[in-house]
Amino acid sequence: MANPVLVEVMRGHRVESSHRGALIVADAHGKAVLALGDVERPVYPRSAVKAIQALPLVESGAADAFGFGARELALAQSSHSGEPAHVAGVAAMLAAIGLDAGALECGTHAPGDPEAAAALVKSGDTPSALHNNCSGKHAGFLAVCCHRGWDHRGYVAPTHPMQGEVRTALSDVTGTPLSAGDCGTDGCSVPTYAVPLRALAQGFARFGTGEGLAADRAAAARRIREAAISDAFYVAGSRRFCTDAMTMMAGAAMVKTGAEGVFCGALPDLGLGVALKCDDGDGRGSEATMAAVLAWLLPEHADALSRWTDAPVLTHRGMRVGSVRALGEVFPRR
Repeated sequence: MANPVLVEVMRGHRVESSHRGALIVADAHGKAVLALGDVERPVYPRSAVKAIQALPLVESGAADAFGFGARELALAQSSHSGEPAHVAGVAAMLAAIGLDAGALECGTHAPGDPEAAAALVKSGDTPSALHNNCSGKHAGFLAVCCHRGWDHRGYVAPTHPMQGEVRTALSDVTGTPLSAGDCGTDGCSVPTYAVPLRALAQGFARFGTGEGLAADRAAAARRIREAAISDAFYVAGSRRFCTDAMTMMAGAAMVKTGAEGVFCGALPDLGLGVALKCDDGDGRGSEATMAAVLAWLLPEHADALSRWTDAPVLTHRGMRVGSVRALGEVFPRR
């Protein structure tokens, strides 16, 4: 059975295209309060689970040993835009560890922020690994390696003890056994493990509440979550959904995007987690869907979230000729 249409793109009075997908909202016990589509199919969460991947940074004592505060913990779970403050923040993390950008094994790409990319070209400089959207996460991995006395070279390999700790954390938080058959390779060269949406939603409910986690893991999760909310700019950047949504909701939710149309989130006050995936992998569809879920769960923020649930389709002259519309009617009445 096909997943339902979650988002329609309107031009004039007609549907021009649509985004199908699956989503689930669940509590820390895995009980769903909303499930649409196939939520049992394992998906690669990609960057949506960076907060979980950052757990060893806090649990190992590395974050405290190197003097990392909220900014650094936000960068360690970020998919940042490569803006100057992001680059400077990651460079400072590496300096505290005693390394430089040459130790990063995430690869190089231009800044995701158009203004930052244009400024870099104008300056005559070229992108470095610091501009990679995953460089903060990788700096966190390097910190754990150095703190534990491991050789950091090859820290991206599934067989490296760093990735063993990440795999254990993901398995524990989501309650999902993970094997080599579940493993792919993310764009930044680290392992990514296929996990059912239901388990991801349950995991983020646990991450948000601490329920079902050991005391030290629950405390680390709280610290990472609070850093994401207090320093949301460092999780994403200017004009980015994760930064803007977390800022406007003032701590009611932690949200994180992943490549190929995945989104996860934690709503600690409601005791719920969210996981979704758009079938076509489109970020436009996943942002609109996550905004619609948040508006359904937190109706007091629905008006502010309408910039994504009813986003304008514009001409090059700025004329509104349609909309990217999340189908809130697919949700049950609350």
